[in-house]
Amino acid sequence: MINESYKVTEEVELVKASLNGDKNAFGEIVNRYQKMVARTVKGMLGDSIFAEDIGQEVFINLYYSLSEFRGEAKLSTYIQKIAINLTLNEIKRRKRFFSLFSQKANNEMYEFEIADYDTQERKEASEIVHKALMGLDPKFRIILTMRMLQGYTTKETAEILDLPLGTVLSRLSRAQDQLRNILVKL
Repeated sequence: MINESYKVTEEVELVKASLNGDKNAFGEIVNRYQKMVARTVKGMLGDSIFAEDIGQEVFINLYYSLSEFRGEAKLSTYIQKIAINLTLNEIKRRKRFFSLFSQKANNEMYEFEIADYDTQERKEASEIVHKALMGLDPKFRIILTMRMLQGYTTKETAEILDLPLGTVLSRLSRAQDQLRNILVKL
């Protein structure tokens, strides 16, 4: 159970307490940021068991790398970077896995949809948009997820992804164009 006294504690103090072995302080960090991580991971992978696993892995990695957090950026930015990196690694792993088992007779590769869809629980419009998002290249998908679904500013997105602002703006524009083209075809 999370200690109620941590509800108003600054994140710097939570990090210090966590580094000193206070499991309740780390529990409060998880409590504060688990929804943010879930939105990011599910926005990239879809609502699947893989997304839940990656979400848990984010906090495991955070626990073991917390001593590397320098406090130069917000803790949420640090956690978001971990979530993005692990999610992108999972996308790459899945593409490699599917490519091993998806060769046509003429050695061309099939393209597979990466995310799992739970059609019983989603509205039709949400399914269509999500399917379209999954059709985007991950470098464009992450920009759209952060800007449009997570509500980060372009500047915050650039900082979290460690990209120049112009690159984020360019990718956002291209992602929106690609998404529009995909949606027209659906």
